[in-house]
Amino acid sequence: MSDPIVDYLEWKKQGGELRARAKQAIEVRFRELLTEAAQLAEAYKEDFGVSLAPPSSVTVFKFKVGAKKPVKKVAPAAAPAKAAPVAAAAAASVDPKIVALEKQLAGARKKLEAAQAKGASTKNLEDRIYELEDDLRLATHSV
Repeated sequence: MSDPIVDYLEWKKQGGELRARAKQAIEVRFRELLTEAAQLAEAYKEDFGVSLAPPSSVTVFKFKVGAKKPVKKVAPAAAPAKAAPVAAAAAASVDPKIVALEKQLAGARKKLEAAQAKGASTKNLEDRIYELEDDLRLATHSV
C-alpha cells in the first residue's frame, strides 16, 4: 500500500518538470514565429515595395502580468452634509437659472473628486468650479 503523501509529492514533482518543459517550449515557439513573421515581412517589402502591416489585434496586444481593472473608490458618507446647504438654497430659490447653476456646480464637483481619485490634472475643473461659484453668487445677489 502506497502512502498518499509520497504519491502526491511525486505527482507534484512530475507536474513541475512538465510545466518547466512546456514553458520553455512555448517561449521557443513564440520566438520562432516572431522571427518567421519578421522574415516574411522583409521579403514582402523587398518583392512588392510595400511594408506588410500586422493585424490590429497584434499591434494592440500588450501583455501585462497581473493587470487588473482599477477598483472604484466609494465616496465617504460626509458628502450629503455638504449638499444640504445647496439643497436648502435650491429649495428656497425658484429661479431656474440658479437651479441650473447649482446642478452644474454639483456635477463639476463630482468630476473634480473623480479626477483627484484618479490622480489626473484638476486645474481645469477647479477653475470651472470657481467660475460656477462666482456665477451662482452673482445670480443670488441680483435676486
